[in-house]
Amino acid sequence: MSRAVSRNLMAAAWLRLRIALSTANPVALGALALCIGAAAALAWLVPARELQGEARLLARRVAALPAAPVALAPPATDEHHLALFYDTLGERDHAAQQVRALFALAAKSGLVLRQGEYKAAYERNARVHTYQVTLPVKGSYGAIWQFALGALRAIPFASLDEISFKREGIGDAQVEARLRLTLYLAERPGGAP
Repeated sequence: MSRAVSRNLMAAAWLRLRIALSTANPVALGALALCIGAAAALAWLVPARELQGEARLLARRVAALPAAPVALAPPATDEHHLALFYDTLGERDHAAQQVRALFALAAKSGLVLRQGEYKAAYERNARVHTYQVTLPVKGSYGAIWQFALGALRAIPFASLDEISFKREGIGDAQVEARLRLTLYLAERPGGAP
């Protein structure tokens, strides 16, 4: 069959359908559309009902399985938390090494760090030594934050207490910052007082 013949047959079928629709009763057409819609809904719902039945069967089988015993860890005590705190403290004798590590991190981050201010103290209530380090640095904003976060990662017993930024002009790429870190130190390694 050639394409022209098949086109003519399609056109004839389309014409017959249009004539039949224009002469048909609108109520009968509405009923036919409802029947087709109901058949489509039924075809869609039957597989969904079967899946629901399978899901219920699976839920019953899972519920029938014996429950595995759950081993609960005993709650941590205050003494345990306090021991963990003292175990993370740095050593007081190695405070100078930590400051050198800060200077090395600043250089690695591309910051200019010429000098710092240092203040040692003893916290009587916590029974820990503190070593406060104030560092004026100069560099890009991103490099300063990279340094601050790197210092906290490298020295887990340090806290970043203050950070302030200053830029001379709007267009300046270099930012001056002042970071104040506190190192929490014990008299001896892992030593609770």
